[in-house]
Amino acid sequence: MSKQKMWFDREEDETLEECLERIQSLGYTVVARREKPLFKQVGEEYIPIRQQTQFQGIKNS
Repeated sequence: MSKQKMWFDREEDETLEECLERIQSLGYTVVARREKPLFKQVGEEYIPIRQQTQFQGIKNS
C-alpha cells in the first residue's frame, strides 16, 4: 500500500466525529470504512467485547 493511503483506527474513547476530525487535521480524506468485531476467549467460547472501526484515508494533494 502506498504512503498516499493509510488506515486509521478509531480509539476506544473517541467518537466517530472526533476520529474524522483527527484524520482531516492530518491532511487525509476518508474514502472507506470497515468494522471488525473483537472477541475475548472465555474457556472454549469466544465472547464479542466491542466493534473496531477503521477508516481509510488518502493524502490530500
